[in-house]
Amino acid sequence: MRLDQMLFSQGFGTRRLCAGLIEQGLVTVGGQVCDAPDADVDTRADTLRYAVKGVDWAYHERAYLMVHKPSGYECSHRPGAWPSVYTLLPAPLRQRPPHTKSSAKIVGVQAVGRLDQDTTGLLLLSDDGAFIHRMNSPRHHVPKVYEVTTRHSLDARQIERLTGGVVLDDDPKPVAAAAAVAVGDNHLRLTLTEGKYHQVKRMVAAVGNRVEALHRSRIGGLALPADLAPGQWRWLSSQDLAALRG
Repeated sequence: MRLDQMLFSQGFGTRRLCAGLIEQGLVTVGGQVCDAPDADVDTRADTLRYAVKGVDWAYHERAYLMVHKPSGYECSHRPGAWPSVYTLLPAPLRQRPPHTKSSAKIVGVQAVGRLDQDTTGLLLLSDDGAFIHRMNSPRHHVPKVYEVTTRHSLDARQIERLTGGVVLDDDPKPVAAAAAVAVGDNHLRLTLTEGKYHQVKRMVAAVGNRVEALHRSRIGGLALPADLAPGQWRWLSSQDLAALRG
């Protein structure tokens, strides 16, 4: 692939802008300055390392990321009262061009499902539409684990109702948790395989309690790493993706 086309595919701007970066000597490939926009680069997985304006990058045909979402951020490109979670990412990840004409309106990585502004924890982002659909679709039953701090002490009856099914106000069909464990008096670990609007908060309210704090700790077989601080992000490894696929 041409070097300017590769930079364009990774979100560094228009083809003209990418060519300008290269011609100004601001791009290195394998540690060497490359000032020819039409230079051929090998984009095979895990082989291409480059830097733009001194910042190191690796080539990724598709972007798969995790973010430790902090409280006070919205999972929206057009947030309201709170800043967008996408501002936690470097600009190239927000500007990656669409891969197909059918996704021409989708630019940059997208959140795989949303977390409320006051909810923290594991958030996945990608520009792979098939991956996003698989993670979001209730047909695939991808489990998502939440650590819930409740206002009132938990009791066995509440746990039983959460796993047996509760009725929410927008659907007469009962909604059940895949698992519910009282970790402490006010600490509930809840596992869901679908993603309705404000589902955790509404389910807990339906059994007579209230969510005071909410944190997503796991998606599928992938847990939020202990060393990923709130507000930080990283690429998903092949092992991470395998854990998500189960």
